[in-house]
Amino acid sequence: MNASKLSLAPSRLALAVVLGLAAAASPALADETAAEAAQPAAEPDDDLHNRQIDAAGEIIVSTAGLKQLDLLAGTSVLDIADVQRDAATGQIGDLLAKLPGVSATSFAPGSSRPVLRGQQGERVRVLVDGVGTADVSNTSVDHATTLEPITIERIEVLRGPAVLLYGSQAIGGAVNVIDKRIPTRMPDHDLHLDAFGAVDSATNLRTGAASLDVGVGPNLVAHIDGSWRKTGDIDIGGFQIAPELRADLLADAAEEEADGELEEAAELREAAGLRGTVPNTAVESWTLNAGLGLILGDSTFGAAIGWYDTSYGVPTRPGAGHHGEEGGAEEEEGEELVTIGLRQFRADLKGDIALGEGAFERLKLRVGYSDYTHTEFEGPEVGTVFDSTSLEARAELVQNTGGALRGSSGLQYTHRDFFAVGAEAYIPPNLTDQVALFTLQEWGTGPFQIEAAARAEFTKVEAQTLGIERDFDTFSGALGLVYEGIEGVRLGINGSRAERAPSAEELFSDGPHIATQAFEIGDAALATERAWGLEAYARGSIGKGTFGLTAYRQWFSNYIFLEEAGLEEDDLPVFQYLQGDADFWGFEAELSYPVIDTGSFRLVTDLSASYVEAELDDGTAVPRIPPLSLLGALEAQTGPIDLRGEVQWFDSQNRTAPFETATNSFTLVNALVAWRPLKDNRNVTIQLAADNLFDVTGRRHASFTKDFVPLIGRNVRASVRLSF
Repeated sequence: MNASKLSLAPSRLALAVVLGLAAAASPALADETAAEAAQPAAEPDDDLHNRQIDAAGEIIVSTAGLKQLDLLAGTSVLDIADVQRDAATGQIGDLLAKLPGVSATSFAPGSSRPVLRGQQGERVRVLVDGVGTADVSNTSVDHATTLEPITIERIEVLRGPAVLLYGSQAIGGAVNVIDKRIPTRMPDHDLHLDAFGAVDSATNLRTGAASLDVGVGPNLVAHIDGSWRKTGDIDIGGFQIAPELRADLLADAAEEEADGELEEAAELREAAGLRGTVPNTAVESWTLNAGLGLILGDSTFGAAIGWYDTSYGVPTRPGAGHHGEEGGAEEEEGEELVTIGLRQFRADLKGDIALGEGAFERLKLRVGYSDYTHTEFEGPEVGTVFDSTSLEARAELVQNTGGALRGSSGLQYTHRDFFAVGAEAYIPPNLTDQVALFTLQEWGTGPFQIEAAARAEFTKVEAQTLGIERDFDTFSGALGLVYEGIEGVRLGINGSRAERAPSAEELFSDGPHIATQAFEIGDAALATERAWGLEAYARGSIGKGTFGLTAYRQWFSNYIFLEEAGLEEDDLPVFQYLQGDADFWGFEAELSYPVIDTGSFRLVTDLSASYVEAELDDGTAVPRIPPLSLLGALEAQTGPIDLRGEVQWFDSQNRTAPFETATNSFTLVNALVAWRPLKDNRNVTIQLAADNLFDVTGRRHASFTKDFVPLIGRNVRASVRLSF
């Protein structure tokens, strides 16, 4: 379409800005020579118990310039060992769900996105090394995130005011995935190989991945990686349908039987009695990536291209009628299975340029381009095709840390061209362009430190076929105070004011969405969403242990949410995007302490808890808010072998929005043994794990499909990870 071609002009402008900044930095780079190749980095020691922030406050995040960024209170880090431990999932949401303050949408095994402090969708950004994944997983819960967890290096979960540096879409938090597609260091030897493989019992999982880094001369590194994953339908511990809906189906069956409709009554009873498995939940995916990294002294440059391909089933609510063509109410005989085929081509550029001893220490550049296609099939027929082309460019100047003032500032540009074709293209073609300026500053060297962050965004959202264009100018800021007068402990309080422009989906949706089995209606008159936030925290060390405690509150005005309206259109329940004031509050707590530590043997206890409550200004609950959750674990750590047992409990959730069903409490019990057979290489690990040992039926309250897609039942997994 012509609009798509015209929209590339701002994209070229953004590239010109970024390349111009790189050129401006070139004098500082002239002093670097090819002989100044970076020294080989030591391989990390991937202990199982190494996923939380350092007790002294050092946070392993990509935001430059600040070594102790307390505005990012609540940050958690998962490394490759944690990914191996939960490798049964292929989606980032389920992988992170054991962290405090984190839940998952769990729409289906092929699609699950993180839920942070009760926020999801447009309020949670999923990033790849600081820029967006450029998929459309934020637009609808049935859309997968284009990340393969087993090929990544670590994951950073960022919660708190300073995540606004990554965009107003991170008002609830951000998940930053660090992968190895663009090498930033020379391998220890001429080549470095990582490999992974796993199988399980509850999904018939078969998966494998490998990556190879090869030194090409003294300064150039070539990288290639790939993965493959295949599962069948998931096994569950009990009935597929939630108790309340089973009762409704059985009551309907009794009515049909009384009316003499014996066949219909039998079908309803069969749907109510489904147990042991969830049909149409199989997944198959593969990825392939290649990259080059140039290391020139303290500066690095690189580029990568990659392909993500997945096909997965979208489970249907048993007993639900299949809507007819073009809104007709006539029910077809049988139901067509809905599946999704998703393809993404991605290209990335990265630069980290040392600028010398002047006012600025480094210039960091990131550019990501994506060509994304998502097809929803009804049986063998193509239902709807979603296409999205996007570009995101980011440039960040990091100040030298010689004085009391430290920080970084930057410019970011995002462009997205989205269109859908098909009978159920419920979102019209649209363009989104956004330019942002941001800064993050920290001042003070004594026990008290002051931290501040600010971001200005200028967003244009246009629906070409509707002739509607909306422009939003938003400003967000945060201010924090830190106290370090107690040895080993950091205390702080943060205040924030954040603004978010409505997305194209929230503004313009209007039609049936077969994958979510909903008729979704947007509102083109939606106003800017605003939130005041307050957060207090304490974290640090208790002897050899670490702890963290955070309490927070957010007051939203013009909060945008999707709620069932109690109506039907095209035989589908109607969900509308609405706006109103909302109040969120909650806490997160965690403790890790070595009960026994003899040097060669450690017995560590991990405890965590999280809770969030949210209600609208009329006192009704915000939809899909996770309940109180608690986790307790004991881990015995020796040189070659680790044993871990954990119990995770989820409370019932009875604070529900209108037409939303409640969920019961449940408890998951998991066990794991990890063996490192090579004394001189702890990165070779064999694991045997058992999840949900007692085969309970659990339902995530944050999920749209919780009433008919419970969590996986008892699952035994075996995996091996190699690194040489």
